Amino acid sequence: MNSKKNQLFLILFIGIVLSSCNGKKYIYELPYQYSSEDFTNAKSNEKEEMSSAYSVVDDNPQGLNDDTLRIKEKYSIIMEVMPKEIRDYKLYSYLDDWIGTPYQKQMLEKQVGVEASYFVQALYSDIYKKTFPKTPDGIFRSKSLQLFTGRTFLKEGDILFFRYDKFRPISDVGIYLHNDRILACTAKGLNIYNFNDEYFQLRYVAAGRLKEKE
Repeated sequence: MNSKKNQLFLILFIGIVLSSCNGKKYIYELPYQYSSEDFTNAKSNEKEEMSSAYSVVDDNPQGLNDDTLRIKEKYSIIMEVMPKEIRDYKLYSYLDDWIGTPYQKQMLEKQVGVEASYFVQALYSDIYKKTFPKTPDGIFRSKSLQLFTGRTFLKEGDILFFRYDKFRPISDVGIYLHNDRILACTAKGLNIYNFNDEYFQLRYVAAGRLKEKE
């Protein structure tokens, strides 16, 4: 009985020794794949491949200058829209210097006094190279404008016409900006207002847009 146990123990011991030797031999003979230079190059290529897996977003594809980007961001916040939806940079840059100018009849001076129709006349002359009369009804009758009433068609730069005086069918003007925000001149001065306010809705008559050049 003891002889069989001794034989079994001897067989197990030999198996363990052989297994250990074979394991050491496998580790010893495992091929070394990279030299230090090859390893560095391989890691560099790996980083480049990982970088190319991610798309690079260009947030200024038009190459706008810093001042224009500032205007774009500023008015996207005011309009409560994404910056990409602010498209008429010249319009916003122009009105930015005028915001807060007090209302003064028949005046056009930054931060001193302004009447809405005078401002619209100057803006369209300077930005869109189109000359209008300085009165609300004169602008309304201009043959350069395509008139419409539907609010769903409004876009940046459209001229809005209002009636405050029953003796004057077209009493005042404003500029549509974006997301129901308009530029208008009230007793509070030239500023940005919500077109949905009852004050404007009750007085809105129509809108005008420059006709496309034939």
